[in-house]
Amino acid sequence: MQRRRVWGTAMAVAAGLAGVLVFEGVTGLPDAGSDDRGGHGPVQVDTRTVALSTGDGGRSASLGRRDTEPFSMLGVTWADPKARVTGTIEARTRAVRTGTWSAWLRLDGDSGQGEASARRGGTEPAWVGPSDGVEIRVVADGKTSSVLPKGIRLDMIDPGKGPGDARGIAMAPAAFAAETEGPDATASTAPAEPSPSATAAPPEPVPSDSPTTTEPSATATGPVQSGSPSATATTPPASSPAPASPTPTPSATGGPSSTAPRPAITPRSGWGADETISPEAPGYLPGGKIKAVAVHHTAESNSYTCAEAPAVVRGIYAYHVKQLTWKDIGYNFLVDKCGTVYEGRKGGVDRPVQGAHSYGFNAETTGISVLGTYTDAAPSQAAMVSVARIAAWKLGQYGVNPTGTATLTAGDAGTNYFRKSWAKGAQLAFPVIHGHRDGYNTQCPGGAFYGKLSSIRSWAAGPVTGLTVSSVTGATASGGTYHTRGPITVNWSSTTPAAFVTRHEVLVDGAVVATAAGSATSAQASVPAGSHSVQVRAVHQTGKAATSAAVTVVGDVTAPVFTTKPALSLRTGLVNASAVPLTLAWKATDAVGVRDVRLTAPLAATYGPTVSSAPQNGTSGKATTWSLSAYDRAGNRGAASVTTTPVVLQETAAVRTGTWATKTASAYFGGRSYSSATKNSSLTWTFTGRSAALVVSRAATSGQVYVYVDGTKVATVDLKSSTAKYRDAIWTKSWPAAAQHTVKIVVVGTAGRPTVTTDGLFYLK
Repeated sequence: MQRRRVWGTAMAVAAGLAGVLVFEGVTGLPDAGSDDRGGHGPVQVDTRTVALSTGDGGRSASLGRRDTEPFSMLGVTWADPKARVTGTIEARTRAVRTGTWSAWLRLDGDSGQGEASARRGGTEPAWVGPSDGVEIRVVADGKTSSVLPKGIRLDMIDPGKGPGDARGIAMAPAAFAAETEGPDATASTAPAEPSPSATAAPPEPVPSDSPTTTEPSATATGPVQSGSPSATATTPPASSPAPASPTPTPSATGGPSSTAPRPAITPRSGWGADETISPEAPGYLPGGKIKAVAVHHTAESNSYTCAEAPAVVRGIYAYHVKQLTWKDIGYNFLVDKCGTVYEGRKGGVDRPVQGAHSYGFNAETTGISVLGTYTDAAPSQAAMVSVARIAAWKLGQYGVNPTGTATLTAGDAGTNYFRKSWAKGAQLAFPVIHGHRDGYNTQCPGGAFYGKLSSIRSWAAGPVTGLTVSSVTGATASGGTYHTRGPITVNWSSTTPAAFVTRHEVLVDGAVVATAAGSATSAQASVPAGSHSVQVRAVHQTGKAATSAAVTVVGDVTAPVFTTKPALSLRTGLVNASAVPLTLAWKATDAVGVRDVRLTAPLAATYGPTVSSAPQNGTSGKATTWSLSAYDRAGNRGAASVTTTPVVLQETAAVRTGTWATKTASAYFGGRSYSSATKNSSLTWTFTGRSAALVVSRAATSGQVYVYVDGTKVATVDLKSSTAKYRDAIWTKSWPAAAQHTVKIVVVGTAGRPTVTTDGLFYLK
């Protein structure tokens, strides 16, 4: 292209958004009875223009508030296609449904030049939703020029009715209601201003931004019906992300195969392209190879619905072709907020079609634009995934690494957003996937979107990132190790979207034991006995594999063993008929490790792996089974139990010697006890059991007794207590198994406090 001069006015942009409308009968609104996202064949698009009134010596322009026929997209254009406007261009519109005027919407007047065939320059088109009123104001900022370009006008677009994307209004040629302060509206078929001559492509080695094809003739701006669609594929219902096997616009020869899979693409017929308005043959990159991908936003409202997206694409197409007189829509691909991909410029989605999207670098790049503006907020995840998938596919056709650097030849002198300047023919290094702002002084694709390009590069190139085993279910975690006695479910996560993952593999000790889909986040597996390393491997669509850090899983099917069977013994403490003090003891072991021991009857309790005994209470005269279960870390269970009966032998059951007096009180077992202050007086009990406890009454004046077991003296027991106690088990003795035993007490005759009082003997049988 010729080196383009820059218009001296600088202008910026603002604009209020019309609300999204959802009733039938208005252009751009969803059909409540249809969920079809794509139509078959062309859709009528109506365009209208009206000149702006200039004032202040050409430093401002305006269009007063007025009624219009319905439209959904607008832009401001001017006669010189080489001019850039960097001041303030603002519009506001009236919503058809509510009659409410929007806030002022700032239009982007400095988004970059189009192609050599352009006869007008203009802002980016803005989607405002179904509207029937408009107001425009334009002010030059005076930084490089004090006047606006000539021929400045408002362009309005009704994108028409698509069979599945919207229910439109049948529109007759629309005209504005005239206002005295502005010129009359016109329904034009070509720009009113003189068109600049076509610009020839520069000689090699400098690439051209335009293919060497003939210029398009001027085309009517009214609806034109085409006899046949450009392709036969259809787009899916709104509930579907994309068609399963779409058919692209036919190309003369098929494009090269790619290292990445082709995503679903809605063809031009799917969004209703009227091919009669862009009859010129497509052009292809001079070198026949895509070196880089330029990412854009359309710098318009984000309030469109996904059902309206085809209408938005049609509007952009009509604006580029009918208003700016480009040969076709500028972008190679467009993506809506739901992630649906639309074929842009014709020529075959699988071929290196030259677009008009990155001035100076169109000859070596393909352009992908996301519908909406992303200065403050990034696009949806679905949209960014689709951008990365398209980029991976197109770059994969030519063996280009999405995370690499491309050297591009500048087709013209320029300056980018970061104030880096270059001369025509300069060799410049770009990230292979880069933002429009890297090659032109524009905010596109918006700061928030630009900050996400590193993620898009990573997704497109692979491998899968952030892959980690998040948990293992069907197993018990202990100290960072999982223990299982059966099949496990390995759960994982990654930061790479599932759309880029071909499959997942579960590895046990490095060997694949299970395979799952790329969209899966878990899979079942089995591990043999012993300790094993478990990992997940994710295979990216490029074939690159990433493997998670390992987790240790121990397979264990052996239950714990009670090496010491549960046993009960009497313990010291206060006794009553329903609460006889007992101690339950056990010892459980496991080759891998005991997790816990659980008492399941006659009551429930859980004990840690190192606990081997616990106090309990039994019921006098009642046989009770005490059941224990030991669990290891894998959940294996070993069980054991013991049954016992606490029995009371009152003092009357003993053989007496010496002098004993009977004492009565309700505090004694059976209401009475024996008391003696006579030295060597004795009581002897005989029983068959495995544990015994001497029960006494105690006071500050109580004396001592000698205790004999099976004829052998084993202890001297002092009954003295600072507080009075009744039914106190003061001494106990246990044996490994039940057998016949005798327990004998003998009064010591302690000086000053010789008296002892006994309340019987408890034993376990």
